[in-house]
Amino acid sequence: MSNNPALHPTQHPAELDWPFFDDSHRGFKVRLDVWCNEHLAHAHHDESRDAVDAECIRLVRLLGDGGWLKHAVSGTAYGAASDVIDTRQLCLLRETLAFHNGLSDFAFAMQGLGTGALSLMGSTDQKQRYLPRVASGQALSAFALSEPEAGSDVAAMQCSATATADGYVINGRKTWISNGGIADFYVVFARTGEAPGEGLGGTPGRGAKGITAFVVDADTPGLTIEERIDVVAPHPLATLKFDNCKVAASQRIGEAGQGFKVAMATLDVFRTSVAAAALGFGRRALHESIAWARSRKMFGQSLGDFQITQTKIAQMATMLDAATLLTYRAAWLRDQGARITREAAMAKMTATENAQQIIDMAVQMHGGMGVKKGVMVESLYREIRALRIYEGATEVQQLIIGKDLLKG
Repeated sequence: MSNNPALHPTQHPAELDWPFFDDSHRGFKVRLDVWCNEHLAHAHHDESRDAVDAECIRLVRLLGDGGWLKHAVSGTAYGAASDVIDTRQLCLLRETLAFHNGLSDFAFAMQGLGTGALSLMGSTDQKQRYLPRVASGQALSAFALSEPEAGSDVAAMQCSATATADGYVINGRKTWISNGGIADFYVVFARTGEAPGEGLGGTPGRGAKGITAFVVDADTPGLTIEERIDVVAPHPLATLKFDNCKVAASQRIGEAGQGFKVAMATLDVFRTSVAAAALGFGRRALHESIAWARSRKMFGQSLGDFQITQTKIAQMATMLDAATLLTYRAAWLRDQGARITREAAMAKMTATENAQQIIDMAVQMHGGMGVKKGVMVESLYREIRALRIYEGATEVQQLIIGKDLLKG
């Protein structure tokens, strides 16, 4: 149960020597650890909704001032660190932030996910209007894809956008939207119905075709926050309602009917970073467990002197290394220009499932202290659970991997 703010680096130097990284990544990691130790050492414990909202906004500003949000978007002309997102830097950022402070990882991730469609397929005007504010931390973004009846099955989407003479009118609901209620704008996916398609698994239906992406400012008339959603690890989440919400044609991202491709391309970029966040949570659990095993006295010796403790720590470290290898393999491949649908799914599935087990072992090792509110491993236990669900649940990742392998 470490309270020392000068935490060890989140990546062992031996791992940074793996061939997935070059010297720029190693130097980047050192600078990031120094910054995190300085700015994220004091945990935020007030879990009331208003306090979490305020803290999330503060962290976005802090990350922007530190220059880290520049790595969540692309295009140096729009305030980004590079013209193409460096996936390994993105993953190092999420892993390190998650290790130090779960909400800071959430704040960073939503800036990237919320603008991924704009970075990849936005018009020059859209990029100029939104990306610099996101990269500087002056605007919060959100990714509005899920619906009450369309979570993993995106093809079941019902939210509609009807074309008019001067734009579109959006009607429907989006739910489980991260940054919902505090975002300055939302990237919204709605059905425009250009052509019928297939549903999940190739079944006939309205399908994935005919979905279009839009960027919708939070103050647009007709867009309201219908419900704020409270979850086990307090993060800003909401259900959005669109009631004859009018948006200009210039707010459409990419071509009409190409929204599903926009969404999947965005998730392909950021799915690997979810695995990296899981690594950060798992690595912190291992760090806390080692510190606890060394300091906790039982039966005249330390907890770490017991063989059963040593075997648990060995399991945790091995599972963490396995997940780390898969995660940075996927990140490295994407940075080489490879298609990584299968590799990203393997990384996301393995890292989140392994981190869940690592953290559960850490809680068990801490005994009663492991379930006390405010203790790090208790917080990690709540933080990790959602990662096995969002951006594609573990079961969806299994389908992606199996289908890709069977295609040959």
